[in-house]
Amino acid sequence: MKNCISCGAQMDDAQNFCTVCGAQQTAPVYQQPVAADPYDHTAEFDPRDISDNKCFAMLIYLMGTIGIIIALLASKDSPYLKFHIRQAIKLTVCSILLPILAIIPVLGWIVMGVGYIIIFVVKIIAFFSICGGYAKEAAIVRNIDFLK
Repeated sequence: MKNCISCGAQMDDAQNFCTVCGAQQTAPVYQQPVAADPYDHTAEFDPRDISDNKCFAMLIYLMGTIGIIIALLASKDSPYLKFHIRQAIKLTVCSILLPILAIIPVLGWIVMGVGYIIIFVVKIIAFFSICGGYAKEAAIVRNIDFLK
């Protein structure tokens, strides 16, 4: 037995309308919560900080190591810029470690070339993420725990 949501009268579980007041008995609608992207840190930064340092953050991915040095000199305690510096350093470390694969003949060379292409694509994605004003962790290196 259930009670009417309008008048409180008892009624059968199978009834959709109350026999006393005629109110429709509908179950509450639960909305599934929207899952947030765990790798998107945009909400952690001040929008003014993002807009002020967007150009320096773009330089990081465009110019590689030189861009990282320029951004470090221009950071002025910007958390947004430091976030992208950490992401770029992770990508740079991966690109420095890739030539170790050249020890393996043929297969290592192929994997090294594919690795450089993947890092290049990840840098392009990160660049366009900055253009949109987002602070998302780079795809390949997001699970590397150093420089968190």
